[in-house]
Amino acid sequence: MPAFPYSTTYSTTATVAAPAVPPSLSLPVIEAAFSRRLHPYWPQLQERTRSWLLEKRLMPADKVAEYADGLCYTDLMAGFYLGAPDEVMQAIADYSAWFFVWDDRHDRDVVHGRSSSWRRLRFRLHAALDFPAEHLHHSDPLVAGLADSVGRLYSFLPGTWNARFARHFHAVIDAYDREFHNRTEGRVPGVEEYLALRRLTFAHWIWTDLLELGAGTELPDRARKHPAYRRAALLCQEFAAWYNDLCSLPKEIAGDEVHNLGISLITHEGLTLEEAVEELRRRVGECIAGFLAAEKDVLLLADRLADGTVRGNETSAAVRACVGNMRNWFSSVYWFHHESGRYMVDSWDDRSTPPYVNNEAAGEK
Repeated sequence: MPAFPYSTTYSTTATVAAPAVPPSLSLPVIEAAFSRRLHPYWPQLQERTRSWLLEKRLMPADKVAEYADGLCYTDLMAGFYLGAPDEVMQAIADYSAWFFVWDDRHDRDVVHGRSSSWRRLRFRLHAALDFPAEHLHHSDPLVAGLADSVGRLYSFLPGTWNARFARHFHAVIDAYDREFHNRTEGRVPGVEEYLALRRLTFAHWIWTDLLELGAGTELPDRARKHPAYRRAALLCQEFAAWYNDLCSLPKEIAGDEVHNLGISLITHEGLTLEEAVEELRRRVGECIAGFLAAEKDVLLLADRLADGTVRGNETSAAVRACVGNMRNWFSSVYWFHHESGRYMVDSWDDRSTPPYVNNEAAGEK
């Protein structure tokens, strides 16, 4: 049975209603113009990532059993990297699940004032990123989990791609450190500062790098650095980050967060909550419209790259695969936010404490 039986992409006799989307979060253009698809490996992906989380001790067994499937981490990735070989899809999904667990550890370290714990973890993650084989058995499951997942990611493409991925993720780790200090100091960044920081903490260029893994090739600079390709890649990620801010605003206000575009607009631009929500929706809409225009330019680029040579034709096909998966990101992100237990704040016993976090393993009592 398909994971999304209400999707127009699948035909099925099952009658499962689409999740209710509140009017303030509804985007009819996504529901109408961005078909929802899913990698056929998804059922195995879900099962194996669940097992990987247990094997690597990233979540306790009871929390994996109760929450892992409902958090929909594998659904999100399986809706993005279509066409990727199964082993690539699995490596990406495990890395993504690790990223969410890391984000939760970071949050708990902030909430409980564990500056020294966060500092140690940050340095260890930098080291594991550069030398994964040396950290596979580290005592901290987050360090070992990163080493395992990136070691697998590094096995598919040349060292030049690996070095670029590592460079991009080093910047993400450092950006998380800036977030840590902003939160512990109660400092809300200004709008422009926040937008620049968000591009790092949301890992815009990591998810874009992984498009090439899905396509099975490292794109040459003339394709990857082409303005149209860069713009399409940026806009699909900006959409995801800003839509996430829109959906997570209640959760982050409840948790005394300072990193949300809505919070920056309220604090520094004097907007009301309602006005901030409208501004977020406006920006999200601009991302969609901008992507649709950039997508056409990328497809024209792909046509030009198909010059009759083997390399040109392969590059053209890879660019088409990558921009097709950029398009998939819109629908995957949209529905993820209405299905994942990560955003169902109203169902939590404590709106500031996600029920799926592993407090005990992080040193809490």
